[in-house]
Amino acid sequence: MRVLVCVKQVRALGDEVEFTADGTDVDPDYLDAALNEWDSYATEEALCVREAHGGEVVAVTCGPKESEAALRRCLAMGADRALRVDGVESHDPLCVARALAEVVREESPDLVLCGVQSSDSVQAATGTALAGLAGLPHVAVVTKLELGTGSARVHRELEGGLLDVVDVDLPALLTIQTGINQPRYANLRAIKQAEQVEIAVRQAGDTAAGSRVRRMFVPSRGDAAEMLGGDPAEVARRIAEIVRERVA
Repeated sequence: MRVLVCVKQVRALGDEVEFTADGTDVDPDYLDAALNEWDSYATEEALCVREAHGGEVVAVTCGPKESEAALRRCLAMGADRALRVDGVESHDPLCVARALAEVVREESPDLVLCGVQSSDSVQAATGTALAGLAGLPHVAVVTKLELGTGSARVHRELEGGLLDVVDVDLPALLTIQTGINQPRYANLRAIKQAEQVEIAVRQAGDTAAGSRVRRMFVPSRGDAAEMLGGDPAEVARRIAEIVRERVA
């Protein structure tokens, strides 16, 4: 069984932030890079599938050479191969999904795993967009995976703590929720070995973005929050006073 796991090197803000000269992005000097948390769970789930059913795990990402650090983390965890799609400058989910769809068509995986969302963009859109472009059935926010012959039974998380159990035919795409497993620790030896692995690079085709960033800025701070104390009747009276003051 071939499992394709789509990962992203995310950008985390530090204590201070400065923007680029054009005001459309954060200055790279104020960012820390790491493998997306949701994608580490997706990678672990792919490795568990390989251990149970055989086959290979292929990690893929879109971005410049610097994004290979995320792929090497996956290789250190145990992925068999890694592939980077170059020429994808936008973080727009549809743009990324188009580039990944080309890889899906070439690799013909039995299963595609993505994280539910990325910690920097938090759009939760790339996985489902990829499923549509690749023509794959999909299930989102998966918390448990049971593989059968030509199909999978998955548990998906719903609002309010509810769970939905879904049967889906393979090949399929699943977006993986945190907590589905415990991502394994990559020891120093595995990390060093991963540094020596050659990562395949392919050029993206259609990179037209569906959206663009017009401006980034730090929102102005409003008045400090007022904590309301007392019994319910007192809190209700104070809320009513605040509403009247704001409406007046």
